[in-house]
Amino acid sequence: MSNVPADLRYTRSHEWVRALQDGTIEIGITDHAQHSLGDM
Repeated sequence: MSNVPADLRYTRSHEWVRALQDGTIEIGITDHAQHSLGDM
């Protein structure tokens, strides 16, 4: 089973966003998206 942080919000296209305490936003992609993209 995967460990999903409660503070992440996901899109249908496998991106996620997280609001940080300093007011900035952190953006990333899911493991599924990383594996689908392959090496870059």
